[in-house]
Amino acid sequence: EVQLVESGGGLVQPGGSLRLSCTCSGFLFDTYDMKWVRQAPGGGLEWVSGIRRDGTTTRYTDSVKGRFTISRDNVNDTLYLQMDSLQTEDTGVYYCGTGIDGTASSYRGQGTQVTVSS
Repeated sequence: EVQLVESGGGLVQPGGSLRLSCTCSGFLFDTYDMKWVRQAPGGGLEWVSGIRRDGTTTRYTDSVKGRFTISRDNVNDTLYLQMDSLQTEDTGVYYCGTGIDGTASSYRGQGTQVTVSS
């Protein structure tokens, strides 16, 4: 059974940090490019960041460049998103999924809520 389980979300003040994790199982993690997408309240899915299967290439949407860092651990089949200098506009549900860009994925998790508020 394919499973992608996100964790690490929560409530944080503007300027704060969170580290999201996505633990994967049931598929060959190290053969897939991976990404994070998010959905703001009342909005559609937005691609946030992606990483190549070997970790050599990373990509970010312009609004998070310099603040977010995507990484992966192919030994433990885990994807990460370090989020610093968080802004209220970063509020939403964050999902991990397969593929490096766009919002479609062959596999996607159930999401973790990130709320940035004072």
